[in-house]
Amino acid sequence: MSYPGYPPTGYPPFPGYPPAGQESSFPPPGQYPYPSGFPPMGGGAYPPAPSGGYPGAGGFPASGGYPAPGGYPGAPQPGGTPSYPGVPPGQGYGAPPSSASFSGYPQSPSQTYGGGPAQVPLPGGFPGGQIPSQYPGGQAPYPSQPAAMTQGTQGTIQPAANFDAMRDAEILRKAMKGFGTDEQAIVDVVASRSNDQRQKIKAAFKTMYGKDLIKDLKSELSGNMEELILALFMPPTYYDAWSLRNAMQGAGTQERVLIEILCTRTNQEIRDIVRCYQTEFGRDLEKDIRSDTSGHFERLLVSMCQGNRDENQSVNHQMAQEDAQRLYQAGEGRLGTDESCFNMILATRSFPQLKATMEAYSRMSNRDLLSSVGREFSGYVESGLKTILQCALNRPAFFAERLYYSMKGAGTDDSTLVRIVVSRSEIDLVQIKAMFTQMYQKTLGTMIASDTSGDYRKLLLAIVGQ
Repeated sequence: MSYPGYPPTGYPPFPGYPPAGQESSFPPPGQYPYPSGFPPMGGGAYPPAPSGGYPGAGGFPASGGYPAPGGYPGAPQPGGTPSYPGVPPGQGYGAPPSSASFSGYPQSPSQTYGGGPAQVPLPGGFPGGQIPSQYPGGQAPYPSQPAAMTQGTQGTIQPAANFDAMRDAEILRKAMKGFGTDEQAIVDVVASRSNDQRQKIKAAFKTMYGKDLIKDLKSELSGNMEELILALFMPPTYYDAWSLRNAMQGAGTQERVLIEILCTRTNQEIRDIVRCYQTEFGRDLEKDIRSDTSGHFERLLVSMCQGNRDENQSVNHQMAQEDAQRLYQAGEGRLGTDESCFNMILATRSFPQLKATMEAYSRMSNRDLLSSVGREFSGYVESGLKTILQCALNRPAFFAERLYYSMKGAGTDDSTLVRIVVSRSEIDLVQIKAMFTQMYQKTLGTMIASDTSGDYRKLLLAIVGQ
C-alpha cells in the first residue's frame, strides 16, 4: 500500500521519491558475468497497454491489496498524526506492518528485487490514484505511471535482431578510414547493439583487420564522446571495476563513485567486480578501499565489498520491528551515535527487509529513518547509508536523482552522466526515465539535450531512447 508520507525534512532535494511499479531488480545472480545475460528476464519491450485495457483507479483485483479509491489518503490512520510540517490534519500515520511507506517516497505494494514480476500500481502510485496535497509547494509532484511500464524492470537497449558482428565491424572500419570520422555511422551501430553484441563486434574487428577496435576508436575520438564509446565497449563488470579503480587512482578519491557502485549492486555483481578488479588490475579492491578511505566510511565500504547481504526476498516483520528499535536507540534515542549498529543492519539486511525496517521505524518514532541518518551522520558515510536506504525504497529513483544532479546548475558532471546511462542501459533505464519525469517534471532526454552537444549528445539520446 503506498502512503503519502510527510515531506522528508532531512532530504530537501526530493519532491518525493515516486513509486516504482517494480524496483531495482537487477538481472538475477549469474546473469551478469559477461558476455551473455541480456536481455533481462522476460526479454523484449513490453507491449503498450491496450487502450482501456487497464482498469482505472481502484479497479485492480482485490488480491493486489489496494483500498477502494479514496479509501486512504485522508482517512486517519492508526498511530495518530505526526506533527510534521506540511501534513494536513487528518492525514493519518502509522500503518499495518506489512505495507507502509513514508517520508514522501510512495511505493508500490510489491517491489521485486530479484527480477520477478511486480504488481502494477494504480495510476500515480497513490492509493485510489489520488495525489496527496502535502507535497512541498502543494503541487502534484508527478503524473501517473503508464501501466505498461510496471512489469519487472527493463533497459532501453535490447539486443539487435539479425545481428551480424562482421558486418558491424566493417561499418566501423569504414567510418574510421581516410580523412575524418563518420561519427553518425558509429552512433548508429553502437547505440542499437547490446553489450554482449558489442563484445562480438570487438572480436570480429580484430579477426578481420588484425587491429584493436578500441585503440582505433581512441585515436579517432576525444573528450566525452571517447569516454562514452569506450564505456559502451567495456563488459559491464569490467566497467564497474574500471570505474572504481579510476575513482581511487591519482590524487584524491571520488567517494561518490565508490558509493554509487558498491552500495547499489547485487551480491553477485559485487563478487564479480572484486574478482575482475583482481584479475584486470592485479589489485585487491578491499585493500585499495582501506588505503583510500577511513573511519566509519571505510568500514561501510569494506562491508559492501564482501557482497554478502542477505538476499532472501521474504520479510521478517518481527526482525524489522527489533531493528527499528535498535537503530532508534543507536541514534536518535541516545546522546552520540552508535555507528556500528547502523553499519551492521544496513550492510546485512536484504533490501525488502530494510524497507520494512524503515516503515517500522517511522511508525515507532514518528521520524523518518533517512532524515535520522542525516541528523546522526555527516559526510560520505551519511551519503553511503542514505544510498542503501534509497535503494531499498526505490533504486531507479536513486539513479534518477544522481542523473539530475550530474546536470543541474553550471557545468555537467559528464563521467557520472556517462556511467549511469551506460551501466543502467540494459537493466532499468526505462524505469529511471519514468522516475526522472515524475520527480523533476521534465524528461531525462530534454535535460541531456540541453546540457550536452554534438555527437556526444546524439549518442546519449540514442541510448536513452529519445
